[in-house]
Amino acid sequence: MKIVSQYGGHRAMDDLDRRILNTLQQNNRLSFSELAEVVSSSAASCMRRVQKLRSSGAIVADISLVDPKVVGKSLTVVVTVELDRERLDLVDDFKRAMRAAKEVTQCYMVTGDADFVLIVAIEDVEAFDVFVKTKLYTNPNVRKFRSMIALDRVKFEPRVTV
Repeated sequence: MKIVSQYGGHRAMDDLDRRILNTLQQNNRLSFSELAEVVSSSAASCMRRVQKLRSSGAIVADISLVDPKVVGKSLTVVVTVELDRERLDLVDDFKRAMRAAKEVTQCYMVTGDADFVLIVAIEDVEAFDVFVKTKLYTNPNVRKFRSMIALDRVKFEPRVTV
């Protein structure tokens, strides 16, 4: 991967950048001095590099991960969606609708039998029924969908090994 250098050009991501990214994905609340200690660098170097990683788009956001169950979203449903027509405007409409749907925590346009895969975090089966009726059944471009209720979250690592 290339990142924008301080001079506007691009440079390849080096090992220190990778160590910084891997560390921040585990805990982005570290001070620059704590980060420097973990990645064997100086605090000033870490600060400059983190700023460059943010400005280049390598770091997309600094967020807190919330346990869905703690906030009342005890049901996770994986939904595959097949569209009726794949015209660009209709696909864009579906994307917009899923971005706006507060229940949808992840949405992927995919290859294969389905056109989209959704991850829906919701309170219960009744709330999922409302979601289906208001977001999927009402969309004239949804040909069919299949839902799978997650029984156990075996692995959840929202990070990328770099």
